[in-house]
Amino acid sequence: MQREVVKVRRRTSSIPKGIRDALGIRDGTLLEVRVEEGRIILEPLDLWDKVWRCCTGSAEEELDKEEEAFWRRRAKL
Repeated sequence: MQREVVKVRRRTSSIPKGIRDALGIRDGTLLEVRVEEGRIILEPLDLWDKVWRCCTGSAEEELDKEEEAFWRRRAKL
């Protein structure tokens, strides 16, 4: 487990580079922030996963077929 100490300045704090690198956090990365049992939890937010996880079964298969058809049409251009 990687641990760092940070100081809060003007109500903000920075995530140390080593931790950002280990988690793949870059400028623009969205983080979910929550409190659990007195701890602040920061977790990278994967919106793509949240959107597509809701589509399982036939809806997902239908979207896959539409995407394949799109790329076939585009390849013919």
